[in-house]
Amino acid sequence: MSDVTLILDRAGKGDRSAADELLPLVYEELRKLAAHRMANESPQQTLQPTALVHEAWLRLVGDGNPQFEGRGHFFAAAAEAMRRILVDGARRKSRLKRGGGLRAVELDEALVDIHAPSEEVEAVHEALDELVREDPLAAEVVKLRYFVGLPISEVAAVLDMAPRSVDRLWAFARVRLKQVIRGEPT
Repeated sequence: MSDVTLILDRAGKGDRSAADELLPLVYEELRKLAAHRMANESPQQTLQPTALVHEAWLRLVGDGNPQFEGRGHFFAAAAEAMRRILVDGARRKSRLKRGGGLRAVELDEALVDIHAPSEEVEAVHEALDELVREDPLAAEVVKLRYFVGLPISEVAAVLDMAPRSVDRLWAFARVRLKQVIRGEPT
């Protein structure tokens, strides 16, 4: 069992000092994920990778009693926290007073990267709600690939799956998200 897993187990049992020990162990990994996600954001982007990590950390352990089942669950929760932070930012930017008016966007491999415009982030987020109802595991793959920027191999490690299985779920999820964004039936 890794140090992270042991500390997560202690945190789950109510050890308040465990979160303090956890941050130094996972900070660099979370920072790399955030930096990858934020690397080519537009110059108007005010959120920096460090701020994204800190905000995600506060959402993860803010109540003082984090409950994680292991390393994979922790990083999946971190991916979800980062996703929500980025979507909240995208929504703020797309408000009517800032030129709102969302448009349909294509979701393909070329767009699913760190260059995603805020309109696309919001469209994917909304379509992801539908995917969660249909296939929660595929939705987790999208969160880790699209919103955090993990490669297939790292998603496989986080979800404790074979990379080929993750690749199939990723392919399915991209097709399904395109359909939802376009308003096409199943």
